[in-house]
Amino acid sequence: MNNQPIEFIVKKSHLPECKVVALEVPTAENLPEGQVVLKVDQFAFTSNNVTYAAFGNAMKYWDFFPTQEGWGNIPVWGFGDVIASNVDGIAVGERFYGYYPMASHLTVTPVRVSASGFNDGAEHRQAMHGLYNQYLRTTADPGYTKESEDVQVLLRPLFVTSFMIDDFLEDNQFFGADTVLISSASSKTAYGLAFMLSLRRDKAYKIVGLTSAGNQAFVQSLGIYDQVLTYDQVETLDASQSVVYVDMAGNGQLRSRLHHHFNDNMKYSCAVGGTHWEELGGGANLPGARPVLFFAPAQIKKRMTDWGPGGVQTRLATGWNQFMHAVMAPEGGWMRVHHGSGIEAVTQVVQSMLTGNAAPDIGHVLSLSGKVFA
Repeated sequence: MNNQPIEFIVKKSHLPECKVVALEVPTAENLPEGQVVLKVDQFAFTSNNVTYAAFGNAMKYWDFFPTQEGWGNIPVWGFGDVIASNVDGIAVGERFYGYYPMASHLTVTPVRVSASGFNDGAEHRQAMHGLYNQYLRTTADPGYTKESEDVQVLLRPLFVTSFMIDDFLEDNQFFGADTVLISSASSKTAYGLAFMLSLRRDKAYKIVGLTSAGNQAFVQSLGIYDQVLTYDQVETLDASQSVVYVDMAGNGQLRSRLHHHFNDNMKYSCAVGGTHWEELGGGANLPGARPVLFFAPAQIKKRMTDWGPGGVQTRLATGWNQFMHAVMAPEGGWMRVHHGSGIEAVTQVVQSMLTGNAAPDIGHVLSLSGKVFA
């Protein structure tokens, strides 16, 4: 059992280089007024977290949990328990879902405390989108069950992005495209998007997944892509069709190949992820639509206005339940959960994800706080 507060950090200039360092955490006796200490019980590490690292500077992900100069703490989604509190309305023992560092503990400065949870009001986090500063009480979350914690940390934040990309494309009539191309098709955000796209009864477009040769069989087995191609086969696609490209890979070379292949028939091109973080490249001077970054919170904000109070959450909940049914089906489910506790286990998973060697059908739930998984 690890009792010493620690954090797991990576070198910004060479992500696979990582180390564990001591973390300063206030005790209950010297905790400043207005602060709470959470013990980070468990968190997921997926390709989404690789994206956070890949875009750490550009999207300010490194700013959430500052650490040593030249090093970064990759944000993760997980659960934490209150072990010390100097805030009215937040009690020791309460459990919260939210955005955590890869660490054993997190000290927060709660504001807007309510029955549903709180926001971290720490000054250094206020420049980033408020979505990432929310911590939800498990006792007040209608979608929470103890048994579904693994699935929630692994897929809930990814599915929000998948759902909002699907909605954004529909909101823009798919930019007139006949085909939706999705790279890193084996990633959970990618197949969440493909799942939502496949549900549309009036589907007038083709869903094409692009993946590595090693993952092709898995992607085909999902049954939600109309066609699955390996990256070296993309030039076999009919260049006369109009396409939308959703770039989950962040591979600049692949993006360039697709834009030059389709030219003006590339109607929309967005970068969502960075699973191929070592091959990230710019999108300047490419034929077709200029590549842009897709930012889910912007579409959420638009839909909160369009759909009114509760509209986003209601639609998300419906989609989430449908998605969960497919992912966790007793027979033919898409994901197996692997648990890992301790420095060695976390290091192994992070390095395998960063080097692209992780199996696509496995979801990793980890802990640095000495948790013993049942």
